[in-house]
Amino acid sequence: MFKFSKLAAIGLSAVVLAGTAVAQTKPEDAIAFRQAGYKFMAWNTTRIKMNLEGQYNKDEVIQAANAIQAIANSGMGKLYLPGTDKGKGFHDTKVKPELFTDKEGVGKVGKAFNEAANEMAKVAATGDQAAVKEQFGKLGQSCKGCHEKFKVDDKK
Repeated sequence: MFKFSKLAAIGLSAVVLAGTAVAQTKPEDAIAFRQAGYKFMAWNTTRIKMNLEGQYNKDEVIQAANAIQAIANSGMGKLYLPGTDKGKGFHDTKVKPELFTDKEGVGKVGKAFNEAANEMAKVAATGDQAAVKEQFGKLGQSCKGCHEKFKVDDKK
């Protein structure tokens, strides 16, 4: 019983400390962290796309898909702190104010992205190029769903 209580206390402490760390993150740091995460995902989606359009390398696709899955499940949503709707990280944030008010919509697109990223990693592991291509399209649609609703279009 003592061992379980001690482990539970350690686990609870870790959760509290992690929450405290996020709460103490400066808005400009939170923006920069999420920008870095999205940039890293963009590089990895490009890696998959290049393999689908050129010489297919199963290991390269698996690595890229696993990186996307890891970021998708990393809790990046916690970086959308109050005060991060405006400001700079590496550049001005491109988040729309609706992201901070439409919890249901954010939940939907976030869930769709996580599911698509998790499935992308599973499909990549099979080495089936046709299946990877199909799932890559679904992953792209999940990204587009968020971009359309919650990201400022800087092409206008």
